[in-house]
Amino acid sequence: MKRLSPKNKMGSRSEKFNVFVWSLFDFANTSFSIVVVTFIYAVYFKEVVAEKEPIGDFYWSLGISGAMLITAIISPVLGAIADHSAGKKRFLLFFTLVCVIGTSLLYFVGPGMILAGLLLFILANVGFEAGLVFYDSFLPEITSPKNYGRVSGYGFALGYFGSLASLGIAFPFIQSEMIKETFPLSALFFLIFALPLFIFLKDTRKDTKEDVSYVKIGFNRVLNTIRHLPRYKNLGFFLLAFFFYIEGVNTVIFFSGNYASTTLGFSMTELIIFFIIVQSTAIVGSVVFGVISDSIGQKRSIIISLFIWIFTIVTAFFSSAEDALLTNLFAPLLNQTPAEFLKTAFYVIGLLAGSVMGATQSVSRSLMSRLTPVEKKTEFFGFYSLFGKSSAIVGPLVFGYISYMFESQRFAILSVGIFFILGLLILRKVKEPALETE
Repeated sequence: MKRLSPKNKMGSRSEKFNVFVWSLFDFANTSFSIVVVTFIYAVYFKEVVAEKEPIGDFYWSLGISGAMLITAIISPVLGAIADHSAGKKRFLLFFTLVCVIGTSLLYFVGPGMILAGLLLFILANVGFEAGLVFYDSFLPEITSPKNYGRVSGYGFALGYFGSLASLGIAFPFIQSEMIKETFPLSALFFLIFALPLFIFLKDTRKDTKEDVSYVKIGFNRVLNTIRHLPRYKNLGFFLLAFFFYIEGVNTVIFFSGNYASTTLGFSMTELIIFFIIVQSTAIVGSVVFGVISDSIGQKRSIIISLFIWIFTIVTAFFSSAEDALLTNLFAPLLNQTPAEFLKTAFYVIGLLAGSVMGATQSVSRSLMSRLTPVEKKTEFFGFYSLFGKSSAIVGPLVFGYISYMFESQRFAILSVGIFFILGLLILRKVKEPALETE
């Protein structure tokens, strides 16, 4: 029997350590994602900063879209620069510090400080999102292509453990109504657990002349990639599909906390229970889909996750009002009032969404790694970020605008489902590389 070399299996001690250190950054940065983007600051901004005004959703969508627009513009150039200088860790450290500092400063945002609250959020979110360009591009360097799915899944799973840990640390502060204190705590959590990557993970360097303009090189390489995009038609189909379906995922992440708080009247304690359910199922989903994708293929795994997303959105729409179809059908069967059923249904929806939230993102990251030319890995991950972040400009704006116009978030839910359907249809055109058998 032929024995696999350490190069072709995730078995060597050094490779396992590198995977762990890399995944630990996911553990660290999800403290920002859950505390600021998805839950505590998102609700704080709507309830306190925007003083519960309906236009608060639209303001929040502007903040999200502004951050994503900036990130979308700079990501491909940053990726190209990092490819040329091979200094990914330096850029990742810079943007990590930008996120940490911006998050800490949210402590000083109070009622009515909408502009300051949005600018600091944009600063922190740009740091978070731009850093992911360099973080994701480490994946092909720490493991072999046959393990991309499970390693990416491990990262997302550990990230959701980070979310649970962050919520556990924040819970006593929330109970004591010390909401603002959770923001610098989140920043400190991010910084501490991100440090091992910068200390232990090696970053390949190249010799470059001191007078080289990395910005010029970055723009030139991006323009060159755009000119030769017809050579990467298959990758183009994937990025376009990714643009649409990740738009739905991002919108769910950005507005789930506000939706539960505004439409369903969830208290902070109920929100914590809800997000614990979401993060717990996301851990399982990330690992399971990661392993499955290495067996049946990333494309097929993403398609399965998108069908689950579409079912979840349809269920949410028909159970999000006291006179909705599923409410009228199941509330009497469960011996609940319509208001009680709305909350029960949302917990179930959270369970479904959580099972594919991390899975869709992690499997997409591993498929991107398989479709990307090795010599352009960071540059193409910049385009991956460009499509992912630019999609997050449109989805939240559409959701926020529909919510504002109808003064209801229920109909805005349907817009999310459209993005998943479009992504699913385009993804069918992508040709996936054959799976390795060794």
